[in-house]
Amino acid sequence: MSEAQARRDFALEVVLRLRRAGFQALWAGGCVRDLLLGLVPADYDVATDASPEQVMLTLPFRAITVGISFGVVRIRHPRLQGIEVEVATFRSDSAYMDGRRPTSVVFSSPELDAARRDFTINGMFMDPKSNQVIDYVGGLGDLRHQVLRAIGDPAERFREDKLRLLRAIRFAARFNFEIEHNTLQSLRAMAGEVVVVAPERIAQELRRMLVHENRARAMDMALEVGLVAAILPSLVEMRGLFQGKPVQPEGDLWDHTMLVLRLLPARPSFTLAFAALVHDVGKPFTRANHHGRTSFHSHDQVGSRIADRLCRNLRLSNAERERITWLVAFHQYLGEAKKLREAKLKRVLAQPGINELLALHRADALASTGDTEHVDYCAYYLENQPAGPINPPPLLTGHDLVRHDLEPGARFSVILEKIREAQLEGRVQSKRDALDWIDRYVATGSWPDEESG
Repeated sequence: MSEAQARRDFALEVVLRLRRAGFQALWAGGCVRDLLLGLVPADYDVATDASPEQVMLTLPFRAITVGISFGVVRIRHPRLQGIEVEVATFRSDSAYMDGRRPTSVVFSSPELDAARRDFTINGMFMDPKSNQVIDYVGGLGDLRHQVLRAIGDPAERFREDKLRLLRAIRFAARFNFEIEHNTLQSLRAMAGEVVVVAPERIAQELRRMLVHENRARAMDMALEVGLVAAILPSLVEMRGLFQGKPVQPEGDLWDHTMLVLRLLPARPSFTLAFAALVHDVGKPFTRANHHGRTSFHSHDQVGSRIADRLCRNLRLSNAERERITWLVAFHQYLGEAKKLREAKLKRVLAQPGINELLALHRADALASTGDTEHVDYCAYYLENQPAGPINPPPLLTGHDLVRHDLEPGARFSVILEKIREAQLEGRVQSKRDALDWIDRYVATGSWPDEESG
């Protein structure tokens, strides 16, 4: 049995057990939307008139009660790890005081529960036994017409939870839906207020947008309504900076960036997609004119520092931030890979993120000149390793230098770096060779390769 089928079967079992105990129970929200669109739901939500305590007494499964104050418990499959069903009691929300969550909830009816949800396409219920759809908000019609519409007053829905401003963009982009006029107007008017949302929640929405195939449409829409200005303000400077690239002669830097996003692999990692989004963010801040020609010297390094700040603002993990800033800093480095000294090339190719870097290089090249020869060369080099291992263990350590009667000091790093470079280029192949090099250096003040050069 597939995981998707196991997830569906468990969600059905939860509904049937609740019903046998005398409660109402229906599938609700995104899983209903996805099923109606012919998609496989990533997860299932169940809505019921049973209280959280009654749910836990009725279902003989482990329950996670983190959201119990809002009438929500998560029920875990007894045998299959990672399969859970969220069970929520029909509820109405009280006032939202902080633009993120209600101050309290009141258990209610299916109709009132639907009315407090965000968008009509997410506000439907389904009887999983009969496949009957219960629609109090017009979600079926909006699905047919491919429209994203807030339930009730759009401004009120957005005031309740400002993250819905980003969710509107994500859903519209994901399904290629148009945003209904009043919903769009409220979205534009309130976009700047998204900053009250926790950075981690904003980052999670960006993750979902950027790894989806419609990532470029999502970012275009986010720019148009003002959300990019609110959460990634440095990117706004890309609009209107024209570069005259051969592939996109009439496009500006934003258009180029969106094309790079489209040219990424089908399912990129978040770090690759985010790096692609910000890879040229340094250009507007390094633009200069020399004798009628425009240059962007050091835009990769400046962009890496800006990317670092954006990552910190979104509170990305250290691992994500380090990978993204490295990708931005090196997004041009392999452009002339064939001309790089072998040691320099190997050092980059040995990095854990090299596959992401090559994917970024390829997309950037395709969106600029269309020439990917340098990427193909690096891929061939990685596959065939023409000059030995890409990342062999270092021949020497600081301890080896001490044992060789050298005094510890600042020059240790210089010596180890020189030996490492010679090792990667195949000029030093053993520990004995390396120590001989050091002896020559100590005796003459120069390295063997310098003497021969």
